[in-house]
Amino acid sequence: MTELAQPFPMALPSFSQHLNVLEKCALVSSRKSGRVRTYQLTPEPLQGAQDWLETQRASWELRLNQLDCHLSNLKEKKP
Repeated sequence: MTELAQPFPMALPSFSQHLNVLEKCALVSSRKSGRVRTYQLTPEPLQGAQDWLETQRASWELRLNQLDCHLSNLKEKKP
């Protein structure tokens, strides 16, 4: 963990807390061998978030396109 935390400007206990949250969310997994804890990324759980974000993006693109069309129509109607 020390090696992993080295490039980040935070205390080791804070970094450890971040890793614990990621592990509870199943975004990383860890194993301990003696005094060394090794972490591995497990990005599969992010797929659900990515799928949800894609549906939200599609919905917002439609809404923003409708707003753009409406604003263009208002602009054309202005005297």
